[in-house]
Amino acid sequence: MRCFLAVDLPDSLAAGVAAVQDRLSDADGLRFTDSEGAHVTLKFLGEVSPDRVDELEDAVESAVDAAGVGPFDASVVGLGVFPSLDYIRVVWLGVDDGADELTRLHDAIERETTAVGFDPENHGFTPHVTLARMDDARGKDLVRRVVEGESPTVGSFRVREVRLKKSDLGPDGPEYETVARFSL
Repeated sequence: MRCFLAVDLPDSLAAGVAAVQDRLSDADGLRFTDSEGAHVTLKFLGEVSPDRVDELEDAVESAVDAAGVGPFDASVVGLGVFPSLDYIRVVWLGVDDGADELTRLHDAIERETTAVGFDPENHGFTPHVTLARMDDARGKDLVRRVVEGESPTVGSFRVREVRLKKSDLGPDGPEYETVARFSL
């Protein structure tokens, strides 16, 4: 099964995420994420064999304990892109308050999951909520104008857990299911 570790945004912020996506709706070449499934990915794991789930859960439990992060508030604000405004692949909302705690969780998860054989990340970690992926550059100028000219505030929420999520790819995009929860 295709898996990742994440912090889910509450349903109460879905409308705010969708409103920011609406600001980009005229940009051709963008493929939007489902605002109802908005989350901050802490680690993408890829295909995980069902016989490794227990080992993975143990590693994540150890990581959450090692991070030393209790429940905290996070705020979703601002816009950005990966890898750069010259070559846009992903458009995202940033995390302001809570970014340090999310980074500590990510770093601990990275250590523990790679120690049990999962592939290490090949890029730095920036806490974010993916809004869209850019499949081609037709709408790049509009995306650049919005990202450079706006700094939306979607809202704040309380982070109480990390979730192991399963992603099933379907014709209408991915569907997510929570496999396990790890309380902070």
